[in-house]
Amino acid sequence: MRTHKCGEVTKKYLGETVALCGWVHRRRDHGGVIFIDLRDREGLVQVVFNPDSAETFAIAESVRSEYVLRVEGVVRDRLEGTVNPNMKTGEIEILVSHIEVLNESETPPFPVESEIEVNEEMRLRYRYIDLRRTEMQKNMRVRRDVTRNLRNFLDDEDFFEIETPILTKATPEGARDYIVPSRTHDNAFFALPQSPQLYKQLLMIAGMDKYYQIVRCFRDEDLRADRQPEFTQIDIETSFMNEDKIMDTMEEMIKKLFADVIDVDLGDKFPVMTYAEAMRLYGSDKPDLRIPLQFVDIADDMKDVDFKVFSGPANDPNGRVVALKIPGGSDLTRKEIDGLTKFVSIYGARGLAYIKVNDRGAGLEGLQSPIVKFAPAEVWESVLTKTDAQTGDLIFFGADKANIVNEAIGALRVKIGHDRGLAEGDWTPLWLIDFPMFDWDDKNQRWNAIHHPFTAPSCSIEELQANPGKALSRAYDLILNGCEVGGGSIRINKTDMQSKVFEILGIGEEEARDKFGFLLDALKYGCPPHGGVAFGLDRLVMLMTGSASIRDVIAFPKTQTAACPLMDSPAVVSDVQLHELGIKLHKPAAKKEQKQA
Repeated sequence: MRTHKCGEVTKKYLGETVALCGWVHRRRDHGGVIFIDLRDREGLVQVVFNPDSAETFAIAESVRSEYVLRVEGVVRDRLEGTVNPNMKTGEIEILVSHIEVLNESETPPFPVESEIEVNEEMRLRYRYIDLRRTEMQKNMRVRRDVTRNLRNFLDDEDFFEIETPILTKATPEGARDYIVPSRTHDNAFFALPQSPQLYKQLLMIAGMDKYYQIVRCFRDEDLRADRQPEFTQIDIETSFMNEDKIMDTMEEMIKKLFADVIDVDLGDKFPVMTYAEAMRLYGSDKPDLRIPLQFVDIADDMKDVDFKVFSGPANDPNGRVVALKIPGGSDLTRKEIDGLTKFVSIYGARGLAYIKVNDRGAGLEGLQSPIVKFAPAEVWESVLTKTDAQTGDLIFFGADKANIVNEAIGALRVKIGHDRGLAEGDWTPLWLIDFPMFDWDDKNQRWNAIHHPFTAPSCSIEELQANPGKALSRAYDLILNGCEVGGGSIRINKTDMQSKVFEILGIGEEEARDKFGFLLDALKYGCPPHGGVAFGLDRLVMLMTGSASIRDVIAFPKTQTAACPLMDSPAVVSDVQLHELGIKLHKPAAKKEQKQA
């Protein structure tokens, strides 16, 4: 039907007759000559209708926005002064000799290209219209280029692409499973995979050596801008490679990806930081290194002050007291500081103490703050020295349980860094290593795995059993601009270590056999040393396109309530289907009508 795509026609085709198909992007009638911007996936081209061709001109008069057309015509130069340098096709136009309306269109619910802000619910309900927009077309193109680039790299590195099952078994991965009832097995259920973790380990035991898969995963969890109930992973596993080799290979893959797809040089070697150092300096296991602000621990200075807000956490083994210096921050108004106080309250902070350094050389007299009176001059002098505060700076303080301080002041650091234009550089990749194996759950009085139960510790079984809280894992995360884009680890490849980890996590022998008996058995049959990594494809593409949400880089995403307005799902199923599955719903009782008074 067409000889070229709309966005492909340039000056090299001058004088040639071309056939194009596309949507009416914009129609303009200029004194008897009709101009239409015709649009397809490759871009726009201006087509022109002359009244000398009466039949063709009459059809052009009748078309409206989003009609689907096929046109034939000759490529010619635009008139002097009408060249559009912002369009790839801006130097030419098509003088149309034939037009065919392939389909008409009702007025779209929102303009395809407009500065008007469109409600996201509306965008998702009419996603097939939303996807016509230039920005969305660009995002889908980048996503295509990303997957193609990754496949090419992994194929060249001799990885096998192998599909793993979608209907599988529920496993403890840290989020709720989506459960699928089985019609052929009474009272039994499949689960949709949160990741192919166990299958890819089994593939290593099977001797596949190097595996990858661009795979759909499912997690029934609370949603955020960078989360979806179904998402796509680049899933990778290798045998006979230690963590350094895996990290090196993945680093080369990511550097090549950014260079090829968006022409970005991520540098020669990604820096490596331990989990402990990241928490000490930034209060986060995914620090945004573009922001130069760092925590300074001042608990030792505050242990003996009368100010219980500071001395309490300073003397609590689980507490933390930190200072965060904001260069030039003394120009923050009280209203702005009140706004930041409200912001940190979201993360559990009960307040936000501060000191403005109006004159560094004037001692206490040069400090402006309601908290200065609660500690002697030598304490504040130590704090100013440790933070290297200068005249015109401002210091914020965090004092509470360590997790609250880390989350609240860590989020404050990022917000202020971006709000005040302190970010340095465009891209800051980072490998984070030496994660703890476990963290303690006070509420349930048990250990939880930081990554997952199949991550290998960097210590012996005896050391692991003696002090689970001190054990480090052989895990590694790739952080980019404060986002975790990938994570992986060396896996446990021996039955005794895997059983011990299950035991520490409170998974008894019977439960372990019920849930993971196939893995424990497989580990007995010559399981090689192996490890892997998984990258979030949606999150990578979101960063590479500068999108605000992963919903803008997924063709048909869900809303923040995990619903699909387009298909109106999830939806009620019939009683017949439920009966076949052996399911009976417990419907809430109808509310009784209130009696009239």
